Amino acid sequence: MSVEELTVEELAELLRDAERAHGEYEKQLGARDEDWPSWYARFMLDRLREGR
Repeated sequence: MSVEELTVEELAELLRDAERAHGEYEKQLGARDEDWPSWYARFMLDRLREGR
């Protein structure tokens, strides 16, 4: 799926997925991830490349 084809609903779901995954990551890390914007960006780009 290309970014141009992504709907608002799909992007919102992708953000929710990222939030859940990042929460688990922080639990495992045992600390707040101060570099969360990069983490979210990497997560979302990986999912888009996989065709979500």
